[in-house]
Amino acid sequence: MDKFNGKYAIIIGAGPAGLTAAYELLKRTNIKPLVFESTDKIGGISRTEIYNGNRIDIGGHRFFSKSDVVMQWWQNILPIQGSPARDELKSGNKTMQQEIELKLSNNGPDPEKEDMVMLIRTRLSRIFFLKRFFDYPISINWHTISSLGPVKILKIGWTYLLIRLFPLKRISNLEEFFINRFGKELYETFFKDYTEKVWGVPCSEIDSRWGAQRIKRLSIQKVILHIFKSLFIKVKSIEQKNTETSLIEQFMYPKLGPGQMWESVAEIIRSKGGEVHLNSSVTDLFLDKNRVVEIGYTDLNSKEKKVVKGDYFFSTMPVKHLIGSMGSDVPKKVIRVSEGLKYRDFITVGLLLNKLKVEENIGPVKDNWIYIQEKDVKLGRLQIFNNWSPYLVKDEDKIWIGLEYFCNVGDELWRKSDHEFMEFAINELQSIQIIDKADVLDRTIIKVPKAYPAYFGSYSEFHVIRQYTDSYSNLFLIGRNGMHKYNNQDHSMLTAITAVDNIINGVISKENLWNINMEKTYHEKK
Repeated sequence: MDKFNGKYAIIIGAGPAGLTAAYELLKRTNIKPLVFESTDKIGGISRTEIYNGNRIDIGGHRFFSKSDVVMQWWQNILPIQGSPARDELKSGNKTMQQEIELKLSNNGPDPEKEDMVMLIRTRLSRIFFLKRFFDYPISINWHTISSLGPVKILKIGWTYLLIRLFPLKRISNLEEFFINRFGKELYETFFKDYTEKVWGVPCSEIDSRWGAQRIKRLSIQKVILHIFKSLFIKVKSIEQKNTETSLIEQFMYPKLGPGQMWESVAEIIRSKGGEVHLNSSVTDLFLDKNRVVEIGYTDLNSKEKKVVKGDYFFSTMPVKHLIGSMGSDVPKKVIRVSEGLKYRDFITVGLLLNKLKVEENIGPVKDNWIYIQEKDVKLGRLQIFNNWSPYLVKDEDKIWIGLEYFCNVGDELWRKSDHEFMEFAINELQSIQIIDKADVLDRTIIKVPKAYPAYFGSYSEFHVIRQYTDSYSNLFLIGRNGMHKYNNQDHSMLTAITAVDNIINGVISKENLWNINMEKTYHEKK
């Protein structure tokens, strides 16, 4: 007998939000999820790309959350290596297997495989500025003082004191947010150039809500307090409940990269009766009064156009595309705002190296990622994949890194040929003395459009779109691009879990979805 009750949930996108929604529906309801993904990849930006046996984590994904629900959710899929759950599972204890909900069919991932685990990794990310490394977040120590010089330090201290005594009464953009939080000199030294490199526009043109969302509670006082606490208190639990997210010292990480988590979830979904359709591009949402009734999609393999009916609809596709798929009856104002939404696109260059030149003077570089603050290069961030997981690198004697660039589709960077761009990236990294190009053994390039929803353009009017989409009772916008909200992986998952909660509990309002990552426990702070 079919365990489903004849109701279907159409889920657009096979990233963390979409797959979490499908998993939760299968776990907690009799609604059958049908996932439609326009690419041939599982995991969205949280996928793992493989090139000549080496694995690339696009953008870097620490598996850490202030949410107990998310932390346990991840461990239900991939237990921590050496954890009791893992040991009990290997010994064949069925009760523990049920408790951690790792009930996979013979067609799913084999939990006995040693690769099906999470590693505990040490967090280290620093700023590379003036061809030197600075702690991130900035620490007040002798290295910082000697590197910046006494005059700069005095300016940082003085402007910070001034803003504490005379805070801004009105904050209308990101520049004012930064200055009000850190003082003018510290903002101009460590925030201004990097943030504008990321977004491609001045901080004065970016909505202050980006800062309110991403940098909610982190302050200089908390950084100093954390430094003193770290001298006497060692991390005992991966939860790190009383630590600001940007100050955590450890995080979980799938042994084979973030995509391993979402590929495992997709297999579980299939094994439990759900469907995941790749190369299936949703082009139309068909509406009837205040409900969505079906979608139209194109099978990119056969080029065939198909229609599928559903009872519930979850969208993680870019909001601009969602509104464009909803037909000619969409109000003109909604269309205008959607067409004015901006995105920042992303390019990663993977380089396989014999060694890092910068290590010749300072010893091993243990950072997961490095923020490149240098003004004379366009490079934004550098990942060292060996330090995320040694299993991302085919040859343990080599160094495998990712050079990350922020750009716009069609701009000068995006238009470069792959060969031209990779040469450009190698030359930039050599110019700031991190590598010697003679040590480059192999290279690859990955382009990711619409990686980051932007808080400028028509974003200040986004409430117009939200009001319109919320009026459709069975339509749920979830995830980063689905909500045009700079969510982290855990925030995206929580939007999906909450949407399923609403269906189960008969909650009509979508307010609780939009409040996620606006409350203090959800924030990723810079």
